[in-house]
Amino acid sequence: MTETKPTIAERMADDPIIDDGRIPILRVVPGPSDINANGHIFGGWVLSQMDIAAGIVASRRADGAVATVAIERMEFLAPINLRDLISVFAHVEKVGRTSMKVRIEVIAHRDRGKTQVKVTEGLFTFVALDDDHRPRAIAPL
Repeated sequence: MTETKPTIAERMADDPIIDDGRIPILRVVPGPSDINANGHIFGGWVLSQMDIAAGIVASRRADGAVATVAIERMEFLAPINLRDLISVFAHVEKVGRTSMKVRIEVIAHRDRGKTQVKVTEGLFTFVALDDDHRPRAIAPL
């Protein structure tokens, strides 16, 4: 009799750093070089992590290359500290003919996952690109 391997979601179900059953697109621990003069993580560092995660989601949905064309909204809600484990969640919220909006949320896990703090969120717009780096249509679902 063959044994079935559990899915990633099943293996992570008991993970204390999974938020509401969602699996993060990206997990990162900021390092000492990412700290600003106030002892918190640079906002630009967080923005780049959000763009990476949203780009992964957008390129999967577009089935190809994408480019970030707008950050419609981004709000810093709480600082990120050194040694926080950052989980970046992202999902496609709306798809147009050549573009899509991706909602991003960043959660900081502190105290070895005992404390979770929503630190930032945003809405980014991506455009699907063809081989000549021009906008192309996104296939409907």
